[in-house]
Amino acid sequence: MTDRSAAMADFLAVTDWHEAEARPLAGDASNRRYLRLHRSDGARAVLMDAPPEKGEDVRPFTRIARYLTGLGLSAPAILAEDATRGFLILEDLGDALFARVLERTPEDEMRLYTAATDVLVALHHHAPPTDLPPYSPQLMADMAALSFDWYLKGTTGQDSPARAELHTTIHDLLQLRAPEQDVLIQRDYHAENLLWLPERSGTARVGLLDFQDAMRGHRAYDLVSVLQDARRDVAPATETAMIAHYTAAADTDPDRFTTAYHALGAQRNLRILGVFARLCLRDGKAHYIDLIPRVWGLLQRDLAHPALAPLASLVQSTLPAPTPAILTHLKEQCAT
Repeated sequence: MTDRSAAMADFLAVTDWHEAEARPLAGDASNRRYLRLHRSDGARAVLMDAPPEKGEDVRPFTRIARYLTGLGLSAPAILAEDATRGFLILEDLGDALFARVLERTPEDEMRLYTAATDVLVALHHHAPPTDLPPYSPQLMADMAALSFDWYLKGTTGQDSPARAELHTTIHDLLQLRAPEQDVLIQRDYHAENLLWLPERSGTARVGLLDFQDAMRGHRAYDLVSVLQDARRDVAPATETAMIAHYTAAADTDPDRFTTAYHALGAQRNLRILGVFARLCLRDGKAHYIDLIPRVWGLLQRDLAHPALAPLASLVQSTLPAPTPAILTHLKEQCAT
C-alpha cells in the first residue's frame, strides 16, 4: 500500500464510508483523482483525492461549493473533508453529463442549454464572494499569450516578436469592451462539467462540477465557456438563442453584451490553444491536440465581430491555422 493509499484509508476509516467499495471515475486535466464509493445499503458518494504534494488544494472547491449550494444551485454537498491531506467525500450527482445526454438525445440541446443559461442568470443576481481574485484584462492578456508561448512556438520552434503586441491588443480590447468583474465566473462551465438532474426543479436541474478555480469576472464569460465548447459542437442557432435569452432575462444591453461576449471568446480560445498545446508538449497528453481545430474555428467566429478587427488582423498574420501537418508536428513533440 502506497503512502497515499494509506492516508486515504485513514480518512475513510473515520467516516460513514469506511466499508464502501471504491471504483475509479474519469479524471480531468489536473492531479486530482476521483473514486465512486458504493455502500452495502445502496448509498453512493464520490471521493476526491487531491494530493497537496502535487499542488492540489481542496479548500477553494469546498468554499465555492458551499457558496453555490447556499444559492440553491446544485453543487455537490460536502459529506466529509480532510483539507490538510486533500480528501473530500462529495454528494454523488450521477453520470448524466450534458455531453453524454446530448450524444443520446441531441434534440434536447436547446432545453439543456436554456437550463444552463438560467443558472448563470440566477447566479449573477448575487454578489460574488468577497475574497475571489479578479480575472482582470491584465491577467486575461497573460493567459491569451499562451497561444504564442506554446501553440505558435510548438509549431515554429521560435519565439515571436509579435507576442507583446498580442498582449497589448487583448488587454486594450478587454479594458474597453469587457472591463466589468462583478460576478462569480466558474471558468470551466461546459458540457463535460454540467450534469442533467431532471428530477429536480428550476435551476437545481443543472449539477455543477469543477468550479474550484472560480474568480470574479465578466458575466459573459461563463456563457462563452458553455456555448463555445472545445469538446463538442454547439449549434450556432443555440448559441444565438442563448445569448438573446440571457440578455433578455438579465435585462442587459444586447449589443454591448454581444461585443463583450466575442471579445472574451477570443481571449478564451487563444488561451485554450496554448493550454492544449502545453498539455501535449509538456505533459504528454496528446489527445488534446485533436481538439485544437474546433477551438480554432470558434476563435475565427469571435474574430469576425467588427469590434475585434485589430486583433483579427494580428492573429491572422501571426498564428498559423492548425493544418493536419501542424497537428502532426505538435504530436511528434509530445512529452513522454
